[in-house]
Amino acid sequence: MTTPYVGRFAPSPTGPLHAGSLVAAVASYLDARVHHGTWLIRIEDIDEGRSVPGAAEGILELLRRLGMESDREVVWQSRRKHLYQAAFDRLAANAYACGCNRREIADSRLGFGPDGAAIYPGTCRNGLAPGRSTRSLRLRVPEPGADLVEFTDRFAGTIRQRLALESGDFVLKRADGYWAYQLAVVVDDAEQGVTDVVRGADLIDSTPRQIYLQRLLGVPTPRYLHVPVVRNAAGEKLSKQTGALAIAPDDEPAAVAALQDAARFLDLSVEPVDSLAGFWQAAVPAWARLLSLREVAAINPPG
Repeated sequence: MTTPYVGRFAPSPTGPLHAGSLVAAVASYLDARVHHGTWLIRIEDIDEGRSVPGAAEGILELLRRLGMESDREVVWQSRRKHLYQAAFDRLAANAYACGCNRREIADSRLGFGPDGAAIYPGTCRNGLAPGRSTRSLRLRVPEPGADLVEFTDRFAGTIRQRLALESGDFVLKRADGYWAYQLAVVVDDAEQGVTDVVRGADLIDSTPRQIYLQRLLGVPTPRYLHVPVVRNAAGEKLSKQTGALAIAPDDEPAAVAALQDAARFLDLSVEPVDSLAGFWQAAVPAWARLLSLREVAAINPPG
């Protein structure tokens, strides 16, 4: 890499860290260490209505106890609203007010995008209907035929998405007044100089929208690597909403056990160890070996 590596882990403080989030944290941390880079922690609390008091501090303390600390000062999205407003001002010519609610969008029967969200039909593209008021602010995407966004994921290979057909115009500012995740994450990654994003595969379908925003704002596009998500017995993504249990090791052996569970899920060959230092010493080269296999497979898929 010609640009020094900068990675990040960006948890949402809607509750304590669970196994699914730990897998993403471990993957991003190992990737930074393999590349002799900088690893950052960003608290994604832009949705202040869902943030649980004390959760962010609990996450930071747990990561510290597991041997993962940010190489720079921790960033909090809730303290960066002025940056999101400035970015929106630059995008204003491509944005418009929308008066639609979720039910109306779902009732348009255009179906759902690859991330499960209803495709926006463009109802308010030419202005709000009489009697309607602004609920959100949306960004126009290119017309069909000019809307293809393509990128190479370091694990999944080539990903293609047609924004007009698979997403529609997407929200930059929500009906509740909070800035949308898509805008905030793009602004933050650019401002922090992030070169590599390592996160769960549940976010892979939002990446084309982020790349489109990066192009409009004239900021670099990071490399992306999406790791598999942890699921419960019912096949649901492990989350607070699906009953994920908090990781709460009470001593070093329990902390090592939690990390080894994450390593096994990532298919890392890490021999049993009895210390945090021993785990990280073994996990870094194990991640390097996994990368050599997965990145080659992504570039040269079977068949």
